[in-house]
Amino acid sequence: MAPTDKNNQNFIVNLFRKSTPILTFERLLLSYFNVAPKGLRSWLKAMPLWLGQKLHIPKIIRKEIGYKGNVLFTEHHEAHAASAFFPSPFSEAAILTIDGVGEWATASYGYGTGSEINLLKELHFPNSVGLLYSAFTYFTGFRVNSGEYKMMGLSPYGEPIYKDLILNELIDLKSDGSIRLNLKYFDFLGGLKMTNRHFAELFGGPPREPESEISKREIDMAASIQKVTEEIVLRMARHLYHETHQKYLCMAGGVALNCVANGRLLREGPFDDIWIQPAAGDAGGALGAAFAVWHRYLGHQRNHYNARNAQRSAFLGPSYSKDYIEGFLNRNDYPYHPLSAETRSCNIAEKIAEGKIVGYFAGRMEYGPRALGARSILGDPRNDDTQAVMNQKIKYRESFRPFAPTVLEEKAKDFFKLDRASPYMLLVAKVQAKRCLPQSKNPELNLSERLRFRRSDIPAVTHLDYSARIQTVNQNDKPDYYVLIREFEKLTGYAVLVNTSFNVRGEPIVCSPEDAYRCFMRTEMDALILEDYMLNKDEQPPITKVNIDTINSSPVEMREIYRFGLIALLFFSILASLAIWREKWVLVVIFGSMTTTGFGFMLLPKTLQPLYRKWLKIAHIIGEVINTVILTIVYYIVITPTSYLKHLFGGRPLPVQPVLISGIN
Repeated sequence: MAPTDKNNQNFIVNLFRKSTPILTFERLLLSYFNVAPKGLRSWLKAMPLWLGQKLHIPKIIRKEIGYKGNVLFTEHHEAHAASAFFPSPFSEAAILTIDGVGEWATASYGYGTGSEINLLKELHFPNSVGLLYSAFTYFTGFRVNSGEYKMMGLSPYGEPIYKDLILNELIDLKSDGSIRLNLKYFDFLGGLKMTNRHFAELFGGPPREPESEISKREIDMAASIQKVTEEIVLRMARHLYHETHQKYLCMAGGVALNCVANGRLLREGPFDDIWIQPAAGDAGGALGAAFAVWHRYLGHQRNHYNARNAQRSAFLGPSYSKDYIEGFLNRNDYPYHPLSAETRSCNIAEKIAEGKIVGYFAGRMEYGPRALGARSILGDPRNDDTQAVMNQKIKYRESFRPFAPTVLEEKAKDFFKLDRASPYMLLVAKVQAKRCLPQSKNPELNLSERLRFRRSDIPAVTHLDYSARIQTVNQNDKPDYYVLIREFEKLTGYAVLVNTSFNVRGEPIVCSPEDAYRCFMRTEMDALILEDYMLNKDEQPPITKVNIDTINSSPVEMREIYRFGLIALLFFSILASLAIWREKWVLVVIFGSMTTTGFGFMLLPKTLQPLYRKWLKIAHIIGEVINTVILTIVYYIVITPTSYLKHLFGGRPLPVQPVLISGIN
């Protein structure tokens, strides 16, 4: 809603102009006050980035893009809330955001109406559901901020035997879902790790080493924290429902990507329907900030919420024309087969039905972490070997990781216990009982042995607990993908495909045809679809490595090289002049030669590039040494004494912040 009076308008303007990096920096400083003299390594790692870049975001933006206007900020969870509500199909709805941490907030709730958002309460750092989940991600040997999916996928293999231990020792969980962490067990305030020795003692040993064998302890820990997280989300949602009396719920934040919790919330929660931002993590904050400025700062009305899917799709990234792709293939002499419009989908479906693994590149790239049929790797869900082959030979990842099914929207009920569309792969539902097969209950079987059992007639997408993370597709959202699945159904009787993101472990989803071809050749995919062109692996030439040194310098780097050459030229010219004045003829020859060489470098700047890059490395090392010395002095002369004084006089290093419920003081 547009501002109705001058005071309200001034409030909105000031709201968007305040610098949220300052709030985050404040949290960091107070965290170090809390842990000093410990935390030096974390301090030395964080401060150069903050002092050099993050505190100067407006200046950097203006410099990099030549912008001269206002730089507006939204708070982190305000951006999450805007990304959840404004693109949703609801005219009014409750809003719940949960993640690791923003400035101070780690969760928030409120409601949206028309073009307005009202956030009512927040949970504040260090009490965080996202950080709690990430602590277990770290301890079970996965990478924080990317391994949470792995732990969620691992959880069905275990038993939640540590659930009570978590609730009794690690957190104080209230009836409304707010939590208080027992910081005795965590090290994220000022350390470089998520947990400490007390956490390890509580769970019977040190953290699992990455890439080592996964034991029953890690499996049961994953199951336990997953159940706790589901309980927290359910309590938050129920409390929010009673506070707002809204029929619908919108969600965002990293925890909203926990599709197992989302599925349970949909089944057991109080809301009639839920809409989750497909880019629910921090990437979605860009969309949310844009929406917040558009509606709240500029006052534009929201009039699209009656649409079935107001965001229309997640296909908001770049696309590449047939001419571009054909030119790329021809320039590199890569063999390919054009596909006609009449037979394209049928030809691809036949490949998949034969058991082939196909890389599928078509249309605009997806926005968010899920591949939804634009940058996907596809396989046959009926094949017992598809999961193992795709995990081990395509994705190069852990064998237990499940794959998601894409199913025609109108056929979803035939395969899954799902009564609504799930276009963004954010809901988990059970496979229909008629398709399931009994499993062995032998507790002595290890992880790899349990994976071998056929659980349903679509085993490649049926997880151990007979669940699946489902994407439904209709003809309007992704016509080419819809027709492909329909053709596969004609051939096999199954309106389902295995769908995983087009990338290998540790890399982002491919964006360009060049990315797709490189990934295709590095893995054991059988075929690659680039729009209307099919490439077969056995017809391709051997792949060669690209020499990074042959890549041209950017215009920015060339300017810096010229500047470096000019400074070096002036420096050696001055030294040569001083040598002549002092009649030091040996130095005259040396510095004169360097000056002459400098003129040559200025005429041929690319010859200066290797020297420039070596100087950058040396300068970087010198800068790091100086920064380390200065920051260490500041930490022990300023931060540590202040911390001791606060503790001595009973001060609270972390201030009491507004919380999600009134029961925590």
